[in-house]
Amino acid sequence: MIPQPLAWTLLTVSLWTAGSSQIPLQEPIKVHYPAIASHETIECDCVNISCDSVYWFRSSPQVQFLGKCNNADRVNYGPNVEETKFKFSKRGSMFVLRIMNVKTEDAGTYSCVLKDRNGKEIWKPGSLLRPGATPPTSPPKTKPKPPVKSVCHCNKKNPSQGVCRSMVLWPLVGLTVGLALALICTLYYFNRLPKKCRHHFA
Repeated sequence: MIPQPLAWTLLTVSLWTAGSSQIPLQEPIKVHYPAIASHETIECDCVNISCDSVYWFRSSPQVQFLGKCNNADRVNYGPNVEETKFKFSKRGSMFVLRIMNVKTEDAGTYSCVLKDRNGKEIWKPGSLLRPGATPPTSPPKTKPKPPVKSVCHCNKKNPSQGVCRSMVLWPLVGLTVGLALALICTLYYFNRLPKKCRHHFA
């Protein structure tokens, strides 16, 4: 379903650009919250089209034709449009509308219509301007909890605790082997002693 401001814009554009192939784009409307007496920039990007010119419109709620700008930065303003208020220009692949000294009455939806040399048009919903309004606060970002290290609780009755058993078994095996080696070395040492030394030791 086409929003009402955009529907009126499409109707007005059809009167300005009669006989052209018109393609509306379903894009979300961007919301701008400029401060009062500041300057705001609205961009209209050429996507999959070799843009030749752009038409700018404002809906609040009536549709007003602001002006036209082409690739050579030639500008034509609409009727009763203040030229010092709105500035049109071309930056790379984008057409730019700059609103000077923003006031509360400048609120509304600003839409653009791109046109190529073959007469094909692309309509974009544009941007909603809310001068002086407070933007909604985004929810606070929650920090991810650090991973909890698993503690190995060994259970002899649970056969799935093989890792835990190995952690206890291997130290015991190492201790037993160490004691056995110590005993063998001791016996070998006394076996190598002369018989007199062994009797004396006894």
